[in-house]
Parts: sequence; C-alpha cells; structure tokens
Amino acid sequence: MSLFLGKIHYWLYNKILWFESIEEDLMNWGQEAGLPITEWKNEIYKNFGMPTQGKPLEDIIDTSNIHGWLQGKIESAELRQAALVTKILDVDVEYKYILMKIFTEKGVQAAKDYHGNATTPEEVYHALNDFILEGMPCDRVNEIIKSNDQEFVWHTTMCLHKPYWDKAKGDVNNFYELREAWVTAFVTTVNPEYKFEKMQENMQKIVRK
Repeated sequence: MSLFLGKIHYWLYNKILWFESIEEDLMNWGQEAGLPITEWKNEIYKNFGMPTQGKPLEDIIDTSNIHGWLQGKIESAELRQAALVTKILDVDVEYKYILMKIFTEKGVQAAKDYHGNATTPEEVYHALNDFILEGMPCDRVNEIIKSNDQEFVWHTTMCLHKPYWDKAKGDVNNFYELREAWVTAFVTTVNPEYKFEKMQENMQKIVRK
C-alpha cells in the first residue's frame, strides 16, 4: 500500500469534504427547523463515525493504509447522510422539498467553485466528477457510452449507495432524487449551454440545450 499522498488522494478527499458539507447544511437547517439534531447527531456519530471536520488530509490520514482510510471515510460519510436524511423524512415526508432546495443550492455553489474548463459536454462531466462522490476511482462505476460536441452519455454500471441506505434503514431512491437536483443545478450553473438528463437503465447524459 502506498505510503505517500498524491494528487488523486487530495482530489478524492476534497470530494468527501464536499459531501460532508451537505451533511453540515442539512444539520444546520434541521436545527433551525426545531428538529432534534443534537440527539440525532450523537446517535449518528456513534453508529457511523465522525466527519473529518475539514482537517488537512495529511494531518489525519493513516499513511500506512491510504486506500483503506479513504474508503472508510466515504462509507462513514454516506452512512451519516443516509441516516440523517431518513430521520428528517421520517418526521415529515414533505421535508423532501426543502432538502431538494438545499441540494440544488449546493450544486450551484459547487459549480461556482469550479475554476477549470467546462466548454464541452465531456469537460462538464469531468467538472462534475471533481465534486460528486461515487466510490473510489478503482470502482469504475461509470462507463462512457458517447462523447461529442453535443452530448456526453454515460452508464452507471452498479449502485454503490444502496447498501449504505439499507444499513441506515432508508430508501435509496431518496438519495437519487436529491442527487439529481444537485447534479442538475451543477451542470446548468457551470455552463448554461448544457443540461443534465436522466435516461433509462441507469443512463445519464449532459446535452447541449
């Protein structure tokens, strides 16, 4: 196992930080809405681990097991978000509309924080992939189907998220609805010439409007 941190490790850690920032925003909203966030937080942290709290990667990572440490942080973050969203919706399913708004705002924020090129559909996809958390790079979840000046189409070959939502006793469909709101906002903000569309059988695309 590598003992040295490389660019890819920081890249993946930044994606974890972005995922955790959504969790933080959800908790802040829940606190303002009068939900028992402190009680939930204690339970969730006890069951699924603490967030990184934005600490520098080199200060907290286990350099003797870099891959395993990052994988563990992904699992912990996914489980915490699944548990939190599930608890919120168990109180009132209508809260989903507020959660959709939060995820949309986070998608806009992420796009505004992106400073690379996003002029072609494929570049927009790569910009998205700098933020969205979809397992480890070695999982190779997404398979490219088509790429040209008009559209970029990819197929998601497996669902890495359902086991986390099952463990949190939640519905993974909530995850996909919320993430779609995030992705849609990201794509149209990072380049207004494009939009995101979900297709059948786990097919998705970024297409010119």
